[in-house]
Amino acid sequence: MALSSTFSLPRGFLGVLPQEHHFAPAVELHARPLKTPTRRSYGISASLSEREAEYHSQRPPTPLLDTVNYPIHMKNLSLKELQQLSDELRSDVIFHVSKTGGHLGSSLGVVELTVALHYVFNTPQDKLLWDVGHQSYPHKILTGRRDKMPTMRQTNGLSGFVKRSESEYDSFGTGHSSTTISAALGMAVGRDLKGAKNNVVAVIGDGAMTAGQAYEAMNNAGYLDSDMIVILNDNKQVSLPTATLDGPAPPVGALSGALSKLQSSRPLRELREVAKGVTKQIGGSVHEIAAKVDEYARGMISGSGSSLFEELGLYYIGPVDGHNIDDLITILREVKGTKTTGPVLIHVITEKGRGYPYAERASDKYHGR
Repeated sequence: MALSSTFSLPRGFLGVLPQEHHFAPAVELHARPLKTPTRRSYGISASLSEREAEYHSQRPPTPLLDTVNYPIHMKNLSLKELQQLSDELRSDVIFHVSKTGGHLGSSLGVVELTVALHYVFNTPQDKLLWDVGHQSYPHKILTGRRDKMPTMRQTNGLSGFVKRSESEYDSFGTGHSSTTISAALGMAVGRDLKGAKNNVVAVIGDGAMTAGQAYEAMNNAGYLDSDMIVILNDNKQVSLPTATLDGPAPPVGALSGALSKLQSSRPLRELREVAKGVTKQIGGSVHEIAAKVDEYARGMISGSGSSLFEELGLYYIGPVDGHNIDDLITILREVKGTKTTGPVLIHVITEKGRGYPYAERASDKYHGR
């Protein structure tokens, strides 16, 4: 749903509409603080209740999203309903950010991924970590904070990022980028020491993956063989080892999707685990030969892009279409249900600004601030 450039302005607002190249709150307010504001407010003379009524009257219709306050409410939805939920969630994000400002492009790009993660995993028992938090707005809406979205980035309102003190669904706070894999590894090791069985999932963007800390964490995760999931949200903004010279290679047709599902399947992963254990017991040259054969087979399935992550000790799955909710759910379910240990990296291709044409055409300008 694209935002319209023509709409009625709430009473008391002074300002101009945003231009295409400048995504900001729908109205640029002049800095004229009132003497007794009820919340941070500039040039707004209406009462709080009047402003809230005006705000909500402009919200797009979201009949299915209106029934989902927490992830538990979406567990029985059909695939068709989950797609509808994703569409409504995307519209809701656009609406709120048009009012409050914020990081639009990143959040629009992970809508289907967010829905799939909360559908498959049992948050907050399963730990879900968002690197930096630019992409966390859909997550906030689905975890009991939709009614507070009008206060986002306002004094005493919702944080523009994930924040542990704000919700039990925010497993990890943010500061510097590229820290979620390290944090997830710590949570996974702590879980194992306590004998718990919950899942740990870290979502990290391609930009954050350029930092050394991310590779240090993956190397440690591979060495410790900790059971955890890393989701690489690749929105083609940064060139990666999985990329061509012109940028990351997107999934190609049905074959790529079928092969990604094959990689995530329990029989294949469990067979590889058995083979790995047997060849290690045999030892020596046989193990080396088996490893080479396995490496060659993996290369045939997923291409050379997986080799770096495999060398670090992570089982690579992808690339996966990050806007195909059917594929996402299938792969996440298979990875969650497989009785093998060790870190898994799922390479998900998304489009920054998905669903808002201006942001799709100029994702750098619509990143937000």
